[in-house]
Amino acid sequence: MANQVNSGNPKVDYEYRRRKNAQDMRMQVVTFALMIFLTLVAFIAVAGGFSEWFIFPFILLLAVIQVIFQLYYFMHMSHKGHEAPALFLYSGAFVAFLTVLAFITIVWI
Repeated sequence: MANQVNSGNPKVDYEYRRRKNAQDMRMQVVTFALMIFLTLVAFIAVAGGFSEWFIFPFILLLAVIQVIFQLYYFMHMSHKGHEAPALFLYSGAFVAFLTVLAFITIVWI
């Protein structure tokens, strides 16, 4: 696990893990609240009657922000030891982006 300490003193190790878990849980609750807020902002943007040229990119931006929050806080990608899965995930996202970009340029030309 990423949050293990081996100081030789079980009481110190337990207190460290307890503090670390409380900090992680607090961060997840704050992130969850931010994600709910971003969802409400997206609903308000749609209900506000803005132009679809504004709403579509704005909602995509909010979606990308929520994906980043989920990766880093709910899937624990910010912890040590997750470098290899992060590399594969970002490589896959990059290849998917290039594929979509290639198909869009083929269709528009």
